[in-house]
Amino acid sequence: MKRFALWGIVVGLGMTPLGLAQAAQAPNPQRQAALALEQQGRNAEAEAAWRDYLKDHATSAEAYAHLGLLEARQEHYREAVPLYRKALAMGPDVAGLRLNLGLALFKDGALKEAVQEFSGLRKSEPDNQQLNTLIGMAYYGLAEYKLAVPFLKEAAARDAASLPLRLALAHSCLWSKQNQCVLDVYKEILALDPDSAEADMLAGEALDEMKDNEGSTKMFRAAVKANPKEPNAHFGLGYLLWTQKQYPEAASEFEAELANDPDHVQSRLYLADTEIQMNRMEDARPPLERVEKQNPGIALDHLDLGIVYTEAGRTKDALRELLAAEKLMPDDVNVHWRLGRLYRILGKPGEAKAEFDKAGKLNKAADEDLYKKIAAGAARPAPAQTPPAPAAEK
Repeated sequence: MKRFALWGIVVGLGMTPLGLAQAAQAPNPQRQAALALEQQGRNAEAEAAWRDYLKDHATSAEAYAHLGLLEARQEHYREAVPLYRKALAMGPDVAGLRLNLGLALFKDGALKEAVQEFSGLRKSEPDNQQLNTLIGMAYYGLAEYKLAVPFLKEAAARDAASLPLRLALAHSCLWSKQNQCVLDVYKEILALDPDSAEADMLAGEALDEMKDNEGSTKMFRAAVKANPKEPNAHFGLGYLLWTQKQYPEAASEFEAELANDPDHVQSRLYLADTEIQMNRMEDARPPLERVEKQNPGIALDHLDLGIVYTEAGRTKDALRELLAAEKLMPDDVNVHWRLGRLYRILGKPGEAKAEFDKAGKLNKAADEDLYKKIAAGAARPAPAQTPPAPAAEK
């Protein structure tokens, strides 16, 4: 959720000063004037001076490199890239040129090309902390989280005080399903910021992936306590409570998220669903209709509206919504069961039977899949030391 905000780790990096290794020679007045204007921050005049210099030195890699630098200073990264490339083609001996090209590509959003430039530099500078960070963040921006992790790990290990790096690493670990990595980084984040609500949420998500409902709920409660205004903290806690069928408390959390962000669609949707679960159909209808108007492609919204309209006797509207839900979730048992029930109300036994049969087949397939998993587990060799069996439930 904060992927682009975390780019601030590198977006704030300025371009590297440029230099040219060349034989000793008499100073060129045009070149000296261009450099002086550049150093004074007089970008437009410096650009004009470098272009004048090019009239007599058309193959000057240095001039094109500095023109690229001037564009980049003004955040014209797309314009800087071809100038840097032209400079590289003419002569790659301008110090800092390839790094500046990579930074311009990164800041322009051309992340795959940026990775290529940074990776090439890293071959000759394997211990360059800045390059590790840049490559890791470029992969992060590309949503290549598994590739980002080793670079961000190394960068974070060399920067013991960087909270943003650890947050980026924790996100990458989470989104590449490396849950233990999330929990390890979480401890490092807490050492830097004991009240980090975002860190609590990341740990909660990892524990949820590990099927630790108690642990994940505890982490989201900690996040809400640490910062009641943290985006998505109340929603995350509400969702966990919703999955545990703790509907009244879940509704309170969804309402708290909406108080922070009135446009939070997921909170509005799940708040309405909790109303349905508590059999308050008419309370659920207005938020569901609002969600449908704003985001017409959400399957759960169509399903819930179908349920509400069925209970209200609005069978035509119910059929429309349930068919929309079926199109979006063709393998959802509840959708087919609700459709079958509605067709039966409408006096269409054939259509009803077809939907109930689909629901039955889906249930059977799920049961068979579970049986196969249990059988596969039973077929595994017993460990050398079998732990004691749990006490029988009373």
